[in-house]
Amino acid sequence: MFMFTAFQTCGNIEWYYIGAISSNELKKKKNVFTCSMAIIYGVFSASNLIAPSVVAVIGPQLSMFFSGLVYSGYIAMFIHPYTWSFYTASVVVGIAAAILWTAQGNLLTINSTDATIGRNSGIFWALLQFSLFFGNMYIYFAWHGHVHISDKDRQTVFISLTVISLVGSFLFFLIQKPEPEATPSEASESLLQTESTESKALQLSVTKEMLLLSISIAYTGLELTFYSGVYGTCIGAMTQFGNDAKSLIGLSGIFIGLGEILGGGVFGMLNKCNRFGRNPVVLLGLITHFVAFYLIFLNIASDAPIAPEEGTHLQAYITPSVEVALLCSFLLGLGDSCFNTQLLSIVGFMFREDSAPAFAVFKFVQSITAALAFFYSNYLLLHWQLLIMVVVGFLGTLSFFVAEWVVVSSRRDTDYDNI
Repeated sequence: MFMFTAFQTCGNIEWYYIGAISSNELKKKKNVFTCSMAIIYGVFSASNLIAPSVVAVIGPQLSMFFSGLVYSGYIAMFIHPYTWSFYTASVVVGIAAAILWTAQGNLLTINSTDATIGRNSGIFWALLQFSLFFGNMYIYFAWHGHVHISDKDRQTVFISLTVISLVGSFLFFLIQKPEPEATPSEASESLLQTESTESKALQLSVTKEMLLLSISIAYTGLELTFYSGVYGTCIGAMTQFGNDAKSLIGLSGIFIGLGEILGGGVFGMLNKCNRFGRNPVVLLGLITHFVAFYLIFLNIASDAPIAPEEGTHLQAYITPSVEVALLCSFLLGLGDSCFNTQLLSIVGFMFREDSAPAFAVFKFVQSITAALAFFYSNYLLLHWQLLIMVVVGFLGTLSFFVAEWVVVSSRRDTDYDNI
């Protein structure tokens, strides 16, 4: 929560920050924000091939700590950014992200049982998404009513975010180790098997279960790009929202966070009461997103994602409404939590014995589609971006249903064999 309060807030304001720098070589570069995010997620995707080996060698706890330090360095770079440091930091944080999320998935799995993996996934997701709430609340109040943000104000923000990120990195040392601990012989065996982790990840990537889940995972990558980078940009570009348009970027992040927190908390704490499995939650996520996409289509101008710094003057299909825009932010967060909590749960359940390689495949698929989405977001109008997510989201939901039925069938077969 602490670390991503810093990083997600950084990502949410990065587009506006770069465009508003008063004197810097970065300002002369077109599409530098989306290029950076495409680099991060592209490197993130490729680095998932080595991430399981790193986690196996130094353990998930140290993997998360050192990755957190890299995240802090990336945020600190914005205090005085330059082109070379900006793109270098984007590459390095992409590598760190692969290691961080592989370690996180591994830690979540080994600290859970089959009965608690769903609950723990929901609790984890809710706590993580508090970062959107706190970070964007700070941005909203700090920049409320400011048409132009001074260099001093921006530097103060990024110094604060760097400190917050460092606090989060050191808190990883408080994570409890699962019991029983591995014996020395088991630890040695783990090191000897490190060389096979990449091949294990490749083997898992072509299994029937992972191929089915890959479409859903790909959808989470597309909508991650949309709610974390594109939608805030669209709101900030709407001149019809007046002088508060830029501060609404932070307020939108708060409402996304509220949706994420509500979804993670409800679907996590009530997991044991859910007799119908994961499918109804995923279906709810799809319906929620479809409603949000339709309202965004009506409320936001089509050229908002690619509008110049001064914003768009095109009219949407309805009179632009701040209330509708923030409702869509909430729905985007709620729907995202539906998909991610259930994907974390089903991956941890299906691949318990190979959780690190499995979550590496998870993040590989998610990050490569996020990189693709950041790339095309530079060129496609809003309605085309929404259409892509509608198609992939529908197909991903159907494939998730099939994967869940595979889990249910295998569980019934196991129960029958036990009897």
